[in-house]
Amino acid sequence: MKIRYLSLDVFRGLDIALMIIVNSPGKYSTTFSPLLHAQWHGFTITDLVFPTFLFIVGTSMSFSMPKYETLSNKIFLTKVVKRTLIIFLLGFLMYWFPFFENGELKSLSETRIFGVLQRIALCYFFASLILRFWKPKGAILFSVIALLSYQIVLLVFGDLSLSGNAVLKLDNWLIGASHMYHGDGIAFDPEGLLSTLPAIVNIIGGYLAGSFLQKSGQNYKTLALLTMFGSFLIFMALGWDLLFPINKKLWTSSFVLLTIGIDLIIISVLVYFLDILKKDKWTYFFEVLGKNPLFIYLLSELLIISLYQFKLKGISAYDWIAENVFISWLGNYTGSFAFALSVLLTCWLVGYIMDRNKIYVKI
Repeated sequence: MKIRYLSLDVFRGLDIALMIIVNSPGKYSTTFSPLLHAQWHGFTITDLVFPTFLFIVGTSMSFSMPKYETLSNKIFLTKVVKRTLIIFLLGFLMYWFPFFENGELKSLSETRIFGVLQRIALCYFFASLILRFWKPKGAILFSVIALLSYQIVLLVFGDLSLSGNAVLKLDNWLIGASHMYHGDGIAFDPEGLLSTLPAIVNIIGGYLAGSFLQKSGQNYKTLALLTMFGSFLIFMALGWDLLFPINKKLWTSSFVLLTIGIDLIIISVLVYFLDILKKDKWTYFFEVLGKNPLFIYLLSELLIISLYQFKLKGISAYDWIAENVFISWLGNYTGSFAFALSVLLTCWLVGYIMDRNKIYVKI
């Protein structure tokens, strides 16, 4: 009999909600500081959003992977490759959107290649292979080697600065500056190819946590062990930070340990309140988001891009609505936050309609 974990649906929904709020402020210059990424080294709650999504991908895999054990390697690989290509392509098309510019097909020469969905796709692909062929013990060994070797590679082939790191150097050589993210003032992709290596460990961490929950059951001992191990990882991360700083944009090894540790504690708290105590009166809003996470994330991104494309009185619809509908009467910081909430609620409404009609988009 399959046990349903409400906590996992809500955890996924909470993460999607925070992701949308972070990605759609009315003005970045007047955004509440916890909703901004750390400038470089350091950590904010915003830096937890993406690794948590990977962690949740891993927990979801702990439910689906056992079903694949009876499949041949060929069928398994076909399923994994298909899903990887679809997610990667969706991410790439999102950056190419709206496809046309000045009446002509938009050039691919400056389209970003790596990104959020692309990283999810690559991490899912490699984590699936590792867990399939090397099993959990092999995955743990891979995680240790990956985190240690990543630190060595960064220190040997560059430094830990924005302009001199090995992640940037590899992407420059592999795809060129025109296909990279430019939001930090220079061509540098925080979802670059090299930093995908430690990010795979976030998925493995989620998988191991999900498997442990299923095998050990929803009880106090299980949650105590998860909480203790999460606290241990946080302690390790803070110690490692002294030698290898916590840095989301470089996805440093200390960052991986910190985020997995926090996620273990969060999932323990959610399982305790939602699955054990049944304190679930407030959860439906987040369940809606958690049932169609990929679709709702894409919807939010395409909505933001579309608002930037349309012009109202000489400025983008995004800026006009933020300024005239929210900031003008709520003030810069509160108005900026209210605009982000409006984007979240718009996407939630679509998700609500889909849920009412039992429409769930899965890849």
